[in-house]
Amino acid sequence: MVKIAPSILAADFGNLKNEVMALEKAGADMIHIDVMDGHYVPNLTFGPAIVRLIRSYTNLPLDVHLMVDNPETMLNWFIPAGADILTVHAETCKHLDATLNTIKERGCKVGVSLNPATNENVLAYVLDKLDQILVMSVNPGFGGQSFIAEQLKKIAKIKSLIGSRNIQIEVDGGINPLTAAECVAAGADILVAGTSVFASKDYRKNIDALR
Repeated sequence: MVKIAPSILAADFGNLKNEVMALEKAGADMIHIDVMDGHYVPNLTFGPAIVRLIRSYTNLPLDVHLMVDNPETMLNWFIPAGADILTVHAETCKHLDATLNTIKERGCKVGVSLNPATNENVLAYVLDKLDQILVMSVNPGFGGQSFIAEQLKKIAKIKSLIGSRNIQIEVDGGINPLTAAECVAAGADILVAGTSVFASKDYRKNIDALR
């Protein structure tokens, strides 16, 4: 069954503990945490202190997505803070293979994210190091954007590249019940959703609709 990873960026941060607990109770499979540095993307979000807080509120896996210029430095902050899966952008890693090795050596699952214009072939020589591939179906930086339909072809191509490897495909951006179905049909295993999950307080209903 497809996994749902609510994006905590869309939550009420004045009520963070209760929001996280409500997501777990509603059947979320993991919590997606978008770390933005204001440089690589035009937005600024969370530091490791927030990840550490969220870690104290839930036993769900924390899916930390580094949208930052210096992932080689920041991975040293977010793994100790409680990340279970750490995803870096292929576009920001000077030495992608080395960065993935470092994450794995520190006991964290490894993900690579691709922006909409990035070709999936960048993954070819690091596939055996990956636990997760994150396909951005919007341009990174802000929530609430519309789904870029061309990414469905990329999802299918990545599924073919993976072959028999135990790697999950995650999709982030513009996910609603319609685009969720299209992504799963193309090969997605995990759907990140912010607006769709937090659209109303009935989080279970919203998560079930995405499934």
